[in-house]
Amino acid sequence: MIEIFKTVEPGNELICIEAIERGCWVNLTNPTEEELEAVIKHLNVEQNMLRDPLDSEEKPRVDIDEDQTLIIVDIPYVYEEDNSIKYETVPMGIMQVRDDFIITISSKQTSVLERFRNGQIRNFYTYKKTRFILQILYNIAEDFLKYLRHIDKKTEYLEKTLHKSMRNKELYKLMELSKSLVYFTTSLKSNETVLERLLTGRVIKLYEEDHDLLEDTIIENKQAIEMANIYSTILSGMMDAFASIISNNQNVVMKFLAAMTIVLAIPNMVYSFFGQNVPLPLQHNPFMWLYIFAGSIVLSLIVAFFLNKKDMF
Repeated sequence: MIEIFKTVEPGNELICIEAIERGCWVNLTNPTEEELEAVIKHLNVEQNMLRDPLDSEEKPRVDIDEDQTLIIVDIPYVYEEDNSIKYETVPMGIMQVRDDFIITISSKQTSVLERFRNGQIRNFYTYKKTRFILQILYNIAEDFLKYLRHIDKKTEYLEKTLHKSMRNKELYKLMELSKSLVYFTTSLKSNETVLERLLTGRVIKLYEEDHDLLEDTIIENKQAIEMANIYSTILSGMMDAFASIISNNQNVVMKFLAAMTIVLAIPNMVYSFFGQNVPLPLQHNPFMWLYIFAGSIVLSLIVAFFLNKKDMF
């Protein structure tokens, strides 16, 4: 899908236009081959630079080729699968072509650019290229923070659920959240390298008023890294604790079953002894079965009492 936006006077209103014009923003979301070829031909951009962000394995980096600058960063991608919310990251490219166009390209529809498309970002103008790029990066860092808080809340909910009942379903969800935190931490650290390079001012032209925005973005990104590390440590400790609890519960059950086996084996031994086909004491007594029954019960209770003293029950 290809969308073209431009800020127009009066009122600096963001509108969607049909053709690519100078000062516009071209947004490519999972574009077709025909859409890519049309943009490459119309803007005369390097095709590899335009295709690289569509590779799910592409790492955050900065690429400069004459009058074209490509910034690839990882962005959070949240989707639902099997009635469960998944948290992952996908690459997104921000490309400045000369001083005329900004191109954003990603293989997934994300919420990062949605706020720009809906006009929810203050002081956003498509013709202010540097500020636009920095605003995108700032919103990416904010999205990471938002989804990290969501992960933390889900972790707390699963912890409360596991206190009531140890089920594999909740443990699998904790494992998924742990994996998501690994994705987030890795992506945030890679994004940090890109932001630090932008701070040098050699990648994109930084105006005086843009330095503060870039520094705020770096601070937000560092905060997200710290939060991801903290949540990852907490989740890892929680997983270890629940693994120990499950193992301990299994040991308790096995100990109980072993004790029950010993107690139940006593009546069986008694009845086996008196069931032999040989002469036995009081075998002609009509109440002998009652004595045997009572005796086996008493022996079982005595053994159960001693086992309970040994904390086997």
